[in-house]
Amino acid sequence: MHSSKTPGLARGFSFGVSAYFLWGSFPLIITMLSFASPWEVLVWRMVFGFFVAALLTTFTKSWPEIRSVVTQPKLLGWVVLATVFIFINWTVYVIAVAEHHTIETALGYFINPLVTIVLAVLFLGEKLTRPQWLAVAVGLAAVLVLTFDYGRPPFIAIILAFSFATYGFAKNKLGGKVTAINSFALESGLLLPVALTIGVAVFNIQGLQFGSIGFWGTLGLMFFGLMTAVPLIFFGEAAKLLPLSYIGFIQYVTPVMQFLIALLILREPMPPARWIGFVLVWISLIILSSDALRRGQKRAA
Repeated sequence: MHSSKTPGLARGFSFGVSAYFLWGSFPLIITMLSFASPWEVLVWRMVFGFFVAALLTTFTKSWPEIRSVVTQPKLLGWVVLATVFIFINWTVYVIAVAEHHTIETALGYFINPLVTIVLAVLFLGEKLTRPQWLAVAVGLAAVLVLTFDYGRPPFIAIILAFSFATYGFAKNKLGGKVTAINSFALESGLLLPVALTIGVAVFNIQGLQFGSIGFWGTLGLMFFGLMTAVPLIFFGEAAKLLPLSYIGFIQYVTPVMQFLIALLILREPMPPARWIGFVLVWISLIILSSDALRRGQKRAA
């Protein structure tokens, strides 16, 4: 039994780490695309993500499987839920990074495991251990400190954490019934009309930069859309192969990278109160991770 599970877990970890590593590099890409408005960046992210999804679906000859999912209301419902929350996540993230709030986006992904635990309690009936309760309490204390520092609740971080945790929950509920590529293709197809609507609005209000800012700028907008597809497909594969708690654990790769990029490259401010808030978050994550490792070792024994 152990040997049959191990390759699946190893593949799941490799897909998961790759996805989070790519997501961690996104602040650099978005910053390089600052010649276009955040809304336009979002539009091309969805449009070219759809093109990649269509090509992959054609290449894997999986259009019949997609039609099959569409005819199953329960499966389609989870795909629609995933689509709604990934759109919220993308929108808030791109705008936040473009407006120099990358440190707060990193915070969102740091507190994501705490939100994942809350979702597991509310929707999967899981019971928290004492260390998990402690981790959640320390996490809430961190949010209070950061509210004091920002002069407002850290809305960007909270929205990102809840939207991505819900997206992961929906993908997990799909299980092995829908492949990662098919799920991404359905999400992209559902988002295409949204992208076109936003694109028309941006064109009418301020015009589009795509095609008018030179070869490399246009290629950059296309590249971000293409890069959107890769980690989402990897994440979908990881969510299928790994328990939700494992996903919550390896997601630390993204916020660590985002935090370091914001601090060392983008030079965003980090006043003392903000450091205190982040240290509290890291303490809660250490408590959470230690508890997860201890319980994992007990199960293995």
